[in-house]
Amino acid sequence: MIVDKNIKSLGESVFLQLEEEILNGSLKKGDTLTETSLAQRLGVSRTPLRSAIHTLAEEGLVEIIPNKGATVVGVSRDDLIDIYKIRMRLEGIAAGLAAKRITPDMLSSLEESVELSEFYLSKSDSDHLKELDSAFHGIIYKASGSRHIAKILIELHRNIRSYRKLSLSVPSRLDKSVREHRAILEAIKSHNSELAEKLCCEHIEAALNNLLPVVDAES
Repeated sequence: MIVDKNIKSLGESVFLQLEEEILNGSLKKGDTLTETSLAQRLGVSRTPLRSAIHTLAEEGLVEIIPNKGATVVGVSRDDLIDIYKIRMRLEGIAAGLAAKRITPDMLSSLEESVELSEFYLSKSDSDHLKELDSAFHGIIYKASGSRHIAKILIELHRNIRSYRKLSLSVPSRLDKSVREHRAILEAIKSHNSELAEKLCCEHIEAALNNLLPVVDAES
């Protein structure tokens, strides 16, 4: 993909492109960022590319080794645990707020996402289930009425998207996740803030506990 040279400075544009590729799993842990091939693929000179790589290093997504170049680090296991713990707290708060503030239209959208998830679960359609999983959480963020919480959670989701797909690739997790979504929905629907927060925290914790053995097996 050729970077959009009109978005920001060229270095920032290259950084955003490479960051996206690391976070979505296109560039994997251990991959070497070779300047020559990247410059050719992205259609840029080495100067903005080097700037982008240094920014990625500052973000902790790559490691620059003298005389060897840059290697993708990505989101580490410890990063993953930290992010899920933060999500656990913030998504719990978001669900609790949503139970108080959700509008009829948003509640309808949340119900529809769960009903569609249950339908696609019966069809063993994991691709649609992964999309609906993101939609479910996104609706809760908006329904919380807190743009600050929503902004943080959207960014956290973005940082671990490849891991979330990996978690939902475990067949037994799909079924449990959909059932957990249904329970969270019912708590929000009944405006039970305390229960919604508790169930959402447990949902995120269960996702992490399901994911860690898969991550460890791939390490």
